[in-house]
Amino acid sequence: MANLEESSPLLPRQFEGSENTKEAKSAAAAPPPKEVEKKQSPLEVPATGATYGWPADGLPLSHGSVVGEPLRRAQWESSLFACVGRNDEFCSSDLEVCLLGSVAPCVLYGSNVERLGSGPGTFANHCLPYSGLYLIGNSLLGGNCVAPWFSYPSRTAIRRKFNKQGSCEAFARSCGCCGSFLDDNVQREQCEAACDLATHVFCHPCALCQEGREVRRRLPHPGFNAQQVMVMIPPGEQTMGRGRA
Repeated sequence: MANLEESSPLLPRQFEGSENTKEAKSAAAAPPPKEVEKKQSPLEVPATGATYGWPADGLPLSHGSVVGEPLRRAQWESSLFACVGRNDEFCSSDLEVCLLGSVAPCVLYGSNVERLGSGPGTFANHCLPYSGLYLIGNSLLGGNCVAPWFSYPSRTAIRRKFNKQGSCEAFARSCGCCGSFLDDNVQREQCEAACDLATHVFCHPCALCQEGREVRRRLPHPGFNAQQVMVMIPPGEQTMGRGRA
């Protein structure tokens, strides 16, 4: 009979004797030795037990200080009283906004809302009611003091959409007071909505122009969206060859 080791070299080597077999089985069944000292994780600090992340410079940084913080609200692209905007690639658009805010605020308001909402008929649904309120205020009260009560939610929508800093928050941060007010989101939002209304009532043309400059720098007009057009290409010229006789 041929030797098992020579005929099948991939098989495990057979131990000779029963004692060697028992020792091998007991060694295989024994659990691995436990580590005496627990290795310390690189993300765990033994003093506090808190979990830390490591930035590029190698210094520990707590997750609550960066990941847990809300995004800081940005400022507006232009100030409230910047009538002609800024000297950049949107200079011509800023001049158009200033002209519409002075002569036809209903058109500017409808255009701003149309850029915010892409639904059909958005411009007409906002421009026409604004025009009616504009005429009522000028004819009965001698000024445009009714339409701002209708148009101020557009400022709130722009501020929320682009995470803009409101007037109350800017005033509180400049004075360095009212820290508890800034932490309470509900109170801050109520105060900011009241400031949006006051801005439209007392500085209505400037508020519309500031909103127009903001949305034109951030949102394209829905009518300028590219649409697929099918182009018919005529076939090339074909020549007929004479058949051989």
